[in-house]
Amino acid sequence: MTDARRRLAVLGSPIEHSLSPVLHRTAYEHLGLPFDYDRVEVASGGLADFVEGLDAGWRGLSLTMPLKREVLPLLDTVSPLARRLGVANTVVVDDDGRRHGHNTDVDGIVRAVEGFHEARPAAATILGGGATALSAMAAAWDLGARSFSIHLRNPMRAGELTSLAADLGADVMVAPLTELPSLGPLDFVISTLPGGAADDLHLRPVSASSVLLDVAYEPWPTRVASRWSEDGGLAVNGLDMLVEQALGQVRLFAGGAQDEPVTDEGVLRDAMRASVGLTARGRSTTESVAG
Repeated sequence: MTDARRRLAVLGSPIEHSLSPVLHRTAYEHLGLPFDYDRVEVASGGLADFVEGLDAGWRGLSLTMPLKREVLPLLDTVSPLARRLGVANTVVVDDDGRRHGHNTDVDGIVRAVEGFHEARPAAATILGGGATALSAMAAAWDLGARSFSIHLRNPMRAGELTSLAADLGADVMVAPLTELPSLGPLDFVISTLPGGAADDLHLRPVSASSVLLDVAYEPWPTRVASRWSEDGGLAVNGLDMLVEQALGQVRLFAGGAQDEPVTDEGVLRDAMRASVGLTARGRSTTESVAG
């Protein structure tokens, strides 16, 4: 890699409130890397033209929905995890212009949860059925879950999740969100629902060690996270996942492997967390974080 400045960006639609530029700019300033990181509005159907227009100045892309699936046929290589899930949130452009796809969402969820305690759930409840739900299932599997309860507004859209569960060898049950109250107390929940969609759900924890990770984080705490905490459970901020998946991208963009920490990564993590209002202990310093 040369010392010339390289470009990176987060793509998606809508993208104007993405916190990725804050996280990545903090990281590259800390690491002393000549990277410029921006946000670019790219809607569904527009990714191919954008990717084909990348020149030698580009180092990589972060992808949000709806682009995490659309990018796969545009890549020269795809990591085994991204291929298995059919979801890539990261593209690394090498010095020869080849495009390499990765998924850092799974590791981001795992590290976000492990930052609080050694959760080893036997079963997991997943809310939602999109690309992030696939990463959530893979992360819960890595944490120890071997059975899954999937709840979404339209159970007919759970096909990819049930296929992944079969591929993993996990037990799976699919039901509408309206049936959640009949489950009783829950021990490990990942909500991938968009902001506000889980507000009217009342999920009850089994114990003080029961975890709810809500990927929505604006404002924090979300209503569902507040009720979970009030009932004695541990609510993990979606910003924790955002930081950890970005850290995985930083490792890749800096030229390393996804599972290899950068030098002094603990200090870097704290700097990235502080940039979006998180303390080193994993709690938000404010009740909401501006986009």
